[in-house]
Amino acid sequence: VQLQASGGGLVQAGESLRLSCVASGRAFSSHGMGWFRQVPGKARELVVAISRTGGNTWYESSVKGRFTGSRDNAKNTVYLQMNILKPDDTARYYCAASRYDLPTIRDLYDYWGQGTLVTVSS
Repeated sequence: VQLQASGGGLVQAGESLRLSCVASGRAFSSHGMGWFRQVPGKARELVVAISRTGGNTWYESSVKGRFTGSRDNAKNTVYLQMNILKPDDTARYYCAASRYDLPTIRDLYDYWGQGTLVTVSS
């Protein structure tokens, strides 16, 4: 599975962004998907996990109510809608694919995209 993320950019606090990640290769719908983020000097952290069908999701506590993860299996695409962005959300965001359905552990992810940078100014 090859993953290509896009949609990052520079926004002000309180604004929104939508990230997209297009997958190619082996069957997209057979993979659980996740969005991670990483800032320099810190570990990559899971932000949202999305089940194979998109019917189940898991969110990191700091983004609950502000971020929404979704997928369109017909388009081989997973999305991360980010609302009410805060400066603490500044990071490089990565999409990842897993052979598991709703993986909440980083080591369960098998494939990674290159990341897209999100910068939130105060």
